[in-house]
Amino acid sequence: MQHDFLEQLQQRPLLCDGAMGTLLYARGIAYERCFDEFNLTRPALIQGIHSEYISAGAQIIETNTFGANRAKLEAYNLEGRVRDINRHAVKLAREAREISGQSVFIAGAVGPSGRPLQAPDEQRLSELRAIFREQIDALLVGGADLLILETFSSLAELRQAVLAAQDVGGLPIVAQMSFYEDGHTLSGQSPARVAAVLNDLGIDVMGANCSVGPAATLDVLQEMIAAARLFLDNEQAIPQMFSAQPNAGLPTRIGNRFFYMATPDYFADYAVRFARAGVQLIGGCCGTTPHHIAAMRKALNDAYGAATPSIPGSSRETLHTKPVEITNGKVTIAGLIEEEVILPQQGTKTRLQEKLAAREFVVSVELDPPKGLNPAKILEGAAMLQKVGVDCINIADSPMARVRMGCIALARLIQDHLGIETIIHFTTRDRNLMALQSELLGAHALGIRNILSLTGDPLHV
Repeated sequence: MQHDFLEQLQQRPLLCDGAMGTLLYARGIAYERCFDEFNLTRPALIQGIHSEYISAGAQIIETNTFGANRAKLEAYNLEGRVRDINRHAVKLAREAREISGQSVFIAGAVGPSGRPLQAPDEQRLSELRAIFREQIDALLVGGADLLILETFSSLAELRQAVLAAQDVGGLPIVAQMSFYEDGHTLSGQSPARVAAVLNDLGIDVMGANCSVGPAATLDVLQEMIAAARLFLDNEQAIPQMFSAQPNAGLPTRIGNRFFYMATPDYFADYAVRFARAGVQLIGGCCGTTPHHIAAMRKALNDAYGAATPSIPGSSRETLHTKPVEITNGKVTIAGLIEEEVILPQQGTKTRLQEKLAAREFVVSVELDPPKGLNPAKILEGAAMLQKVGVDCINIADSPMARVRMGCIALARLIQDHLGIETIIHFTTRDRNLMALQSELLGAHALGIRNILSLTGDPLHV
């Protein structure tokens, strides 16, 4: 049975994320630091970057493990933590996916060892393969959906990484080389030669990343695709899919900082060019940001239509295929619950926030939830208040420590029936930390954004 990732890749181009190191540097992390270690020491920072790319429209996010192999971690005295770093990296990416609720594949990123390979013997190659196998095994155990072997300048080293991935087994393999301005790798191989070797290895997706920018990367991919067609004519088994994740050009030094000059619009144009050339996996490398990915997402959607969500490992049926009918007393609401109602775009303000920011006077009236099951009376009162110009309805949370209908449920009923904004009182009195976090997540998913946090009235015995 073919892997879900490969099935989707055959149907339409998939968008990968952009740079991790560029964003870490922009947040004040020096290039001399071990970025991979932050999976353990600053997990919120790494998970936050994953979330930014998912929000921008990435369908594949790479783990923060480009240098998380034993050879590279030795420089930071972390060679004994290969397994921990890689497994935590996958965990952070998976948590970002879980929180977003989006259909996103997690790619275990594997970069070169950093060790020279001028004239490797069999023992040296065996050691190299063991280094990659250790990392890839940890990524597999952590729960990665696929592997992206990237930024390799030595074809011999990439071959060992592919063989290690095949030894571990179980995951689709994307294998990418870096090419330079002359269209060859650092070790002198042409795109056609790279395509031939990767074809013989039987990998799933071949391509190029990093390099010198989208234009040069497109030239490389066109040569690889042309070579692949020759293999097909010769009836040789070849990977039918290709990938491109270029840099945002070469960095320019301004003062004491380096900047990449290729704009999001430029990348958006090339995203469509890559797709039309036959590239199925498209993303960015050094210098690209969520702004680049968002522009590429829009361009690909305009050219190919928005993708139908499909959660890895789940049915492709959407959540709602028929209008949902919600009946409450006299009122029946029919229609799909639109995504933007449930999940407004990040950064958008509520009407209450907009009014307060504009220093406008706001009128809010507090209503207590019903003690029973019927909210009709409260809804009628809220409708009357809306007619006389009240901006928001405050909803108490079991006031006087007496059982009433939940404030979150009533808030959603009021917003659904009347469209007036609500402010819920949210008490810590009878909730532990897990319950607080769980209910806040639920409130956000239901479109409830205004929350007044309180201790709550004391209990009476």
